[in-house]
Amino acid sequence: MVIIGLTGGIGCGKTYVASYFSELGIPVYSSDIRAKELMATDADIKKGLIILFGDEVFKDGILNRKMIAERLFSDKDLLTSINQLVHPKVQADFETWCRNQFPSKIVLKEAAILIESGAYKNCNFVILITAPLEIRIKRVMQRDNLSYHEVIARIENQLSDEERTKYAHFVINNNGFVNIAHEVEAILSKLTDEEQ
Repeated sequence: MVIIGLTGGIGCGKTYVASYFSELGIPVYSSDIRAKELMATDADIKKGLIILFGDEVFKDGILNRKMIAERLFSDKDLLTSINQLVHPKVQADFETWCRNQFPSKIVLKEAAILIESGAYKNCNFVILITAPLEIRIKRVMQRDNLSYHEVIARIENQLSDEERTKYAHFVINNNGFVNIAHEVEAILSKLTDEEQ
């Protein structure tokens, strides 16, 4: 099975690009969505979150995502700690998911911290999605109802596109002008050629 990793900074449009792979019949695993689900349901993660953030991390039994986000994006050590807590569980979940995707020969793993977590090492190929900074900021402000400065703080806590490029086999610039469907099909065509 060929594992394609798909990554990029906040607001670059990873999910948008991943949807094209899905339309072509390629199973897509969203690490970010599963991480959120596991944070709310996995007993070990819940215990770890209470140790890191205190009892107020769960409000009436519901994960207080807003509080976590506010604390995480101003504290790199805390961000590292939460990634160390959650990532191994997500990786194990992904491996189980992969076993259930037979007979698919290709799967896509969408992950914001694919490189930072080391998960890229388990991928055969890495696709980096980029977009101009101002477009990314505008997208996240609209999507998440955040201020300009809140978005900048989140971007500054992530790897730069220059750093991510060192790990990428393919780069798609999602600037609103590129034909994403064409880019995805071209990448898949190259991968299919290499497999033969």
